[in-house]
Amino acid sequence: MSAGGIDVPDQWIANNVPETTKADVISVEELTHKLIADAMALGINRDEIDEEVDSICRTLFGAIVHFDPGTP
Repeated sequence: MSAGGIDVPDQWIANNVPETTKADVISVEELTHKLIADAMALGINRDEIDEEVDSICRTLFGAIVHFDPGTP
């Protein structure tokens, strides 16, 4: 496991998921694709992220539903 795989989802969510994001399938799917593309640009593959989170979609959905400003 790389350190990047551990840090990317939390840091990415804190920096890229606005509080106005809707908790719907389309929004979560778009964010999922963006997270994966941004991670790949950093040299982190999806398998590394999948080792850290059960589901990227569920992680993003939870972050949207339980949004707490200033908390990664």
